[in-house]
Amino acid sequence: MTLKTLEKGAWINIIDPTPYELKEVSALTNVEPDFLRSALDDEERSHIDVEDESIMILTNVPVIYDEESYDTLPLSVILTKNYIITVCLEETPVISSFNERTARLFHTYKKTQFLFEILYRSATFYLRYLRQINKLSNDIEDQLRRYMKNDDILRLMELQRGLTYFNAALRSNDAVLEKIMRLRSNRTLEGILEIYEEDEDLLEDVIIENKQAREMVEMYSQILSQMADIFSSIISNNQNMVMKFLAAVTIIIAVPTVIASFFGMNVPMPLGENNYGFLIVIFIAVTAATFAAYVFWKNRMF
Repeated sequence: MTLKTLEKGAWINIIDPTPYELKEVSALTNVEPDFLRSALDDEERSHIDVEDESIMILTNVPVIYDEESYDTLPLSVILTKNYIITVCLEETPVISSFNERTARLFHTYKKTQFLFEILYRSATFYLRYLRQINKLSNDIEDQLRRYMKNDDILRLMELQRGLTYFNAALRSNDAVLEKIMRLRSNRTLEGILEIYEEDEDLLEDVIIENKQAREMVEMYSQILSQMADIFSSIISNNQNMVMKFLAAVTIIIAVPTVIASFFGMNVPMPLGENNYGFLIVIFIAVTAATFAAYVFWKNRMF
């Protein structure tokens, strides 16, 4: 289906559009170009804009770039009387889950219901990725318990950064859901944002899922933060133990060195004429070093 043959109730999905594509869609749907460009700023926060005969709901959806790199992207859903338009910088799992294989499960001509299904799918992906983050953090913890490596600590930091993005996105998404609740009785949006009884139930599900995702983010963030602090303390403690051990060893070695240096002076010294003088000096040095080692051991220096 081309833009010129679009039917009423059609869904227009735009991924990383060119200026020409934006101009074509704007001319066909009478949607403000600024609405279409809003989601192309990857730092845009979730919000709602109402303009003439259209409403834009911009939300942040979760994405994953590799096994452990999590982020969010702005996704705008624009409702008009005849069309529903989605705009995003990249193909996301949220939008790609609405395809030909799942077409019988949603109806684009029910614009408000389709909007809530997109928001609900976004919340479920947040929950899915949060469970993955929790599993990865447990794996990293097991690795760090056995052997601390810089790579594992960097992996932990990457997960913390993803949770920070998720937390900010879910908070702004909450504000969007609250505003949608307030817009239900707005008569100027009749024919654009119409919420029926079954839509109310779906919206409540979205709010519940989003709230659960927020609680999970806060809990996992605290766990990762505490884990990082604990392992930082362990690393610092291990370093102190190593330094303490090396200091003790240095002192123990210094004792026989000092004794040997005294008897090695080029001046008359006791035992200089004794045939067993060398062995006696060795015995004194070993005894002194052993005594120093015993003192350090009693004081738990190593």
